[in-house]
Amino acid sequence: MDHAPQPEQPYTGLTSAERSAYLDRIALPDPGAPSPEALARLQLAHLRTVPFENLSIHLGEPVTLDPRALLTKIVDRRRGGFCYELNGAFAELLTSLGYRVSLLAGRVHDGEQPGPPFDHLALRVDLDEPWLVDIGFGRFSRAPLRLDARTEQPDAYGTFLLTPNGPYGDLDVLLDGKPQYRLDPRPYELADFGPTCWWQSTSPQSHFTRTPTCSVITADDGRTTLSGNRLITTAPTGQRTEQLLTDDEARTAYRTHFGIALDVLPK
Repeated sequence: MDHAPQPEQPYTGLTSAERSAYLDRIALPDPGAPSPEALARLQLAHLRTVPFENLSIHLGEPVTLDPRALLTKIVDRRRGGFCYELNGAFAELLTSLGYRVSLLAGRVHDGEQPGPPFDHLALRVDLDEPWLVDIGFGRFSRAPLRLDARTEQPDAYGTFLLTPNGPYGDLDVLLDGKPQYRLDPRPYELADFGPTCWWQSTSPQSHFTRTPTCSVITADDGRTTLSGNRLITTAPTGQRTEQLLTDDEARTAYRTHFGIALDVLPK
C-alpha cells in the first residue's frame, strides 16, 4: 500500500466548518448577510476577543503570511498577532461571509513622516460604499470608517479624518488630529507584505522586536495591555494604572486577560 504523503490541496478559502470555528473564536453568532451593521459587529467582536500581540517574535516562532498558518494561529491556537496576521486572517473570514475585501498598504507615521511602504496592512471592504476596516493597529477605531468620507468621523476611541495626500490617491488617516498612517488605495496580495513583515519581525530597528506586547479592548471599551511584565489597565475615561508582575503573575495574566497559555515567557 502506498503511504506516501499526499500533496497539500490549494487553498481556496474557508470551509463552512472553518468559518463557524472562526465565528466561535470571536464569540459571535452568524452575523447574517453583509451590511454595515454586520461589519461593525464583526469588527468589534474581533477587537474584544483576539489580542494585538507580537509574542511570536519574542518566542522564536516564525511569522508566516499564509492564510492557513494565520487561521491555525488565531482560530485553532487561540492566539493573536500584529497587523499582517490580524487583518490578513480577518480578510479571509469576511470574504467567506460574502464581503468584497481588498488588502491595502499603509505607511505608519513616525513623528511627521510616514514610514516605508507596506509598513501596515489594512482592509477595504466594499458594500454600497467603501469602508476602512482595521483590527491590527492597536488603538484605532472601534467601528469601520467610511473610506470615501472627507469629513470628521466620530468614534468611541476618538475622531477620525481621512484626507487626500499627493496625486496618486493616497489618504492620510488622522486620529484626533494626529496622523496615524498614509494609505495606498491600490489593492495588494498578502504575499506583497512578506518582505516588510520579515523586516518588522527580525530587525533590531523594528519596534516590534524590542518588547513583547499583548493588548485587547475590554467589554466596557477600556484596554488591557501586557508590555513585558508591566500590566497596564486603561479605563474608558483614559485613566491608566500599571502593575509590575512577577514571571508567574505574567503567565497568569496572559491566561486571564488574553486566553493565552504560555510555558515560557516571551523575552
